[in-house]
Amino acid sequence: MVCIMKLRDICKYRKEKIELKKIKKEQYISTDNMLPNFSGIGEIKSFPNVEKVNKCYKNDILISNIRPYFKKMIISDIESGCSPDILVIETISKDVNPKFLYYRLMADDFFDYVILTSKGTKMPRGDKEAIMNFELILPNIRIQNQIVEILETIDKKIKLNNQINNNLYELAINYLVGKSESTDVPVSKFARIQGGYAFKSKVLIDKYTKNRIIKIKNLRSEINADVINSQFIEDEVVEKIDNKFRLSKGNVAIAMTGAELGKTGFIYGNDNYYLNQRVGVIKGNNKESELYLSVLFLSEEFQTLLNSKGYGSAQPNVSTSDIENILINDITENNLHDFYERIKPIYEKIISNSEEILNLEQLRDTLLPKLMNGEIDLDNIEI
Repeated sequence: MVCIMKLRDICKYRKEKIELKKIKKEQYISTDNMLPNFSGIGEIKSFPNVEKVNKCYKNDILISNIRPYFKKMIISDIESGCSPDILVIETISKDVNPKFLYYRLMADDFFDYVILTSKGTKMPRGDKEAIMNFELILPNIRIQNQIVEILETIDKKIKLNNQINNNLYELAINYLVGKSESTDVPVSKFARIQGGYAFKSKVLIDKYTKNRIIKIKNLRSEINADVINSQFIEDEVVEKIDNKFRLSKGNVAIAMTGAELGKTGFIYGNDNYYLNQRVGVIKGNNKESELYLSVLFLSEEFQTLLNSKGYGSAQPNVSTSDIENILINDITENNLHDFYERIKPIYEKIISNSEEILNLEQLRDTLLPKLMNGEIDLDNIEI
C-alpha cells in the first residue's frame, strides 16, 4: 500500500541551536563546503564569527537553500552544526525511513519543484513553505528499507572510490614534495596557461550533447572537476572553435575569477569538454612538466596561493600571465622524469576511479525514479 502526502506530513524544519564553541571545525557544515550534485561535503575553510548555529542530528536531511540548482544535499551521519542558509529537515513519522526520504528527494521532480518555487534571480533561495507542500508517494516501510539497501550499496562504492582517490593523491603530492628543490622558479618554466573561449550565451544550451562546457562553477573543493552539471553546445558550434580550447582527459582546469578563484579540478569522462572564458588550463612544455604542475595545482595549498593572487574588490581575478609568474619549487630533470614514471600510473588510477564513480552515480540516478515508481521488482534486483 502507498500513500500520497506532503512533506509537512512526515517531516519538519529543525529549529534547535548549538553554541559554535561546542563543535569542532570538521563538524561545521555550510553552503560553501557542501558539494554539488549530492557529492557530500568538503573541508570547511573557516568558522563563522557567531555564537550559535543551527543544530542537526544523525539522519537529518540538510539542503543548501542558496542556488538550489546546484543540488547540494546530504543526510547527516553525525551530530553537528550548520549555517543558517542550510535547511535542516527532521523526519517526524515512524512510518518513514529517513534515508528513504533522502533518496526520494534526490529525484529530479523535487529539485525541479524547489527551483520553480524559489525566490530571487541573482541568488535564488528555496521557498521554505512551498518546499513543505511538495507531494510524494510513500510506500510501506518494508519497501522503503529495500530501496535504501539497494541505493546505499551504490553509495558505499562511490564513497570508497573517493577515499581511495584522496589517499592516492596524498601519495602523489607527498612524493612531489620529496622530489622538488628549495629553489623557486616561475610556473612558466614548465608550462603556459591557456585561457578559455568566450562562448556567446545564445549558443549555450541545456539539452544534452556530447559537447560540455567547463565553467568556473564546475570547479569545487575536490580534486576532480564537476563534469556533469554543465551546459552544452551543438556540433556546428564546435567546428568553429580552435582546438586549443578543447580539454583532454587529465587536464587540470583553473578558476580565474569570482568566489571560486583559485579552485582547480581535473577533467575525466567520455564526453567532449571545452574551456569557457575566465577558466584556464595547464599546457605543459612536455608530458612530464604537465603532470608535475597538475599534481601541484590540485593541492589545497596551491589553490590558496592562487586565490591570494586575485585583485579587484568587486570581482577578484587573475590573468594567465599572473599564474605563469607564480613562483614554485624547481625540480631537476632527473627528478622530474622519476616523478613522472612513479606518479603517472597513480594519476591514471585516480582518473579511472573518478570515471567509475561517474558510472555509479549515473546508475543510481537511472535506478532512482524506477525504484520510486515501483517499476523494478525489488526482490530480484542485484547490485
